[in-house]
Amino acid sequence: MGSSPLFYQAGPALPEVSHAKGVYLWDENGKQYLDGCSGAIACNLGHGRDDIREAMLTQLDRVAFTYRTQFENAPAVALGRALVELTEDELEKVFFVSSGSEAVESALKLARQFFVAKGEPQRQRFVSLRPSYHGSTLGALGVTGYEPLEAPFADIFLGSLKVPGPDFYRHGDADDVRHVERVLGDTRAAIEAAGPETIIAFVLEPVGGASTGARMLDRRYLEGIRKLCDEFGCLLILDEVLTGIGRTGAWFAYQHYGVTPDLLATAKGLGAGYYPVGALLARADIVDTVMAAGGFQHGHTYAGNPLACATGLAVIEAMRRERVLDNVAARGRELKDGLQALKARFPWIGDVRGLGLLWGVELVADAATKAAFPAEQNQFARITALAKQEGLLIYPRRTLNGVAGDHFLVTPPLTISAADTAELLARLERAMARFDREMTVSTPTNALTS
Repeated sequence: MGSSPLFYQAGPALPEVSHAKGVYLWDENGKQYLDGCSGAIACNLGHGRDDIREAMLTQLDRVAFTYRTQFENAPAVALGRALVELTEDELEKVFFVSSGSEAVESALKLARQFFVAKGEPQRQRFVSLRPSYHGSTLGALGVTGYEPLEAPFADIFLGSLKVPGPDFYRHGDADDVRHVERVLGDTRAAIEAAGPETIIAFVLEPVGGASTGARMLDRRYLEGIRKLCDEFGCLLILDEVLTGIGRTGAWFAYQHYGVTPDLLATAKGLGAGYYPVGALLARADIVDTVMAAGGFQHGHTYAGNPLACATGLAVIEAMRRERVLDNVAARGRELKDGLQALKARFPWIGDVRGLGLLWGVELVADAATKAAFPAEQNQFARITALAKQEGLLIYPRRTLNGVAGDHFLVTPPLTISAADTAELLARLERAMARFDREMTVSTPTNALTS
């Protein structure tokens, strides 16, 4: 057959997927894999669901595509209303897109246009965290804080003002309260130095994703950021591309903290891996201001198409019908307990953190000092390869700005059963035991504690 024409995949050749059902996939050789990361934290309802398929087929039999300037369509209206309801009417307007990067990009552009419409064109900058991840298009990449992704494009995009967020694992303060106060103080100082009148919005993930390994924020920090935004007259944009639509045990992660954003981006779980669909949610007054000034100067061909919206609506209806958020809470407790038990067993697990069914495991060379493994060892890739050999898919990245540190995410479908959660942990334990044996052979015992 020759080499593949596809160039998005670097590294060794991958097995070809054959089929999938529930939380499992099989390759063309018949090997089974437990989807411990929901693909790219997207397949939230698992694979091969008949109800989602039937909803898509029903819409296909009616119309698959219409353009938003020519027709309205019932699935888009219904899905928009459903999303507003999930925010308890705190965010009243919806703009549909096809991906997380597009959702973030749309939020950035709406926020900028809002201030232009208000007569504040001097607001030209965003504030975001380092590390963070907000997408791969140039605007979304500009607010991303992950050095390897930024480096080739740093001189051609408008980068944001990057500030550190809380790191409850690695901080050196006497307590978490003092740590948050210091981080908020540093953030205020950075914004004041840049000029508060130049800031459009603060962009952040309410729970960290791939760039930080589920690094947690807390209510005190988010309340502090909300107050800074209100004081300086800028907006708060929450990136819930990964955390939205139930991943953390609430419809949106911000609902755990009681801090409401002005704009919210979501995607991934909205289509649950069945069709690309994402959304920007916004306060009505922001949208009204922009629309009164001539309309939102933005759009995509597939924005709000009926097949995408019918899929998203079927996903939300299935989650409500099956009380999936209750399952997230129950399985999340089991996963947390299992991961904590593995941490107690293996000294190179530095931290386990997360919420709902979004969990990160950080690997360290020295648990006492929290020193990262040397970057050239690529331990995050090694443990992921071992897990795959054991029939488990996990999601790896580097913890420290993308240049060092090792972590992986454990983010199974939100419908995973108790039995399959136990199976996930068993396969992960086998992979970790193999990793530990390799560490013992390759690393002298005293090197891990020196």
